[in-house]
Amino acid sequence: MPLLSSLRLPSRRDINWVALETDLGTGLPADYKLLCELYPPFVLSDFLGCGGPVPGLEDAWLQGTREDLEIVTEWCAESGLAVPLHPYPAPGGLLPWAGSNQGDFFLWTTSPAGPQEWTVTVASRSSAWWHYTGGAVQFLADLVSGALEPWALPRLRPEVAAW
Repeated sequence: MPLLSSLRLPSRRDINWVALETDLGTGLPADYKLLCELYPPFVLSDFLGCGGPVPGLEDAWLQGTREDLEIVTEWCAESGLAVPLHPYPAPGGLLPWAGSNQGDFFLWTTSPAGPQEWTVTVASRSSAWWHYTGGAVQFLADLVSGALEPWALPRLRPEVAAW
């Protein structure tokens, strides 16, 4: 995503992925890990926040993820979707990776095939749920560029700021 270039860190951050993934019980997608290593937490269009783990504060990220999973658990139970969704660690469960200032969640739909095969699920606060076949970074690029129909989300301006 070209608009992120202004935030790129001078060197890769050393995030303790082994500890994070061990605690979560799963690996995480390579594109997301690289994004977190090369960029600080950021917000797109003053709407979508992508706040990955920070070196030395990995436990805080895990705690935030657990709190988000509690909300996702409630949403899944209340969604009334034709095909029920479940939070991670259920097989095919939803694992949050970003959120919006409106309470929307951007999640991975996990897969036994491994993290590189995970797709993105958007859980909008307005109860609109939709899926994107692709990874987190491509999803962000397509959403910002307008290549992706935002459905229940606002159209994003190509603006980025450190969070």
